Amino acid sequence: MDNEPRHWRGLSSVRNISRNGNVIEREVTVGAINFRSLQTVVLNPKKSIQTTMTEGMMTGSRTITLNPLGEERTRVDVSWDIEMPGIPSLFKGNVKNGIAKGTEGALDSIVRTVR
Repeated sequence: MDNEPRHWRGLSSVRNISRNGNVIEREVTVGAINFRSLQTVVLNPKKSIQTTMTEGMMTGSRTITLNPLGEERTRVDVSWDIEMPGIPSLFKGNVKNGIAKGTEGALDSIVRTVR
């Protein structure tokens, strides 16, 4: 979780505020304009990571789910359910495209790291 800026394009920094078991409260800095987001992350080992963006330019969730395909293979699914109240309508399409490309890039980077 602390290494997400290595993999997720545009993610500048992660600062953990608190941790209680498998629940992490954190502040994330994103983008060239360094906007801050508060997030709650729930870790479900070997199953999923649920990130809820509670404050910031985007709110909503990102869920990363691990789906075993055999002894040595796992499919990773990422789903987003977000609102962008802090982003002007003119830029929302670009942001969505950036999120899609950033997700693909992050998954590729994570695969290279774990191999």
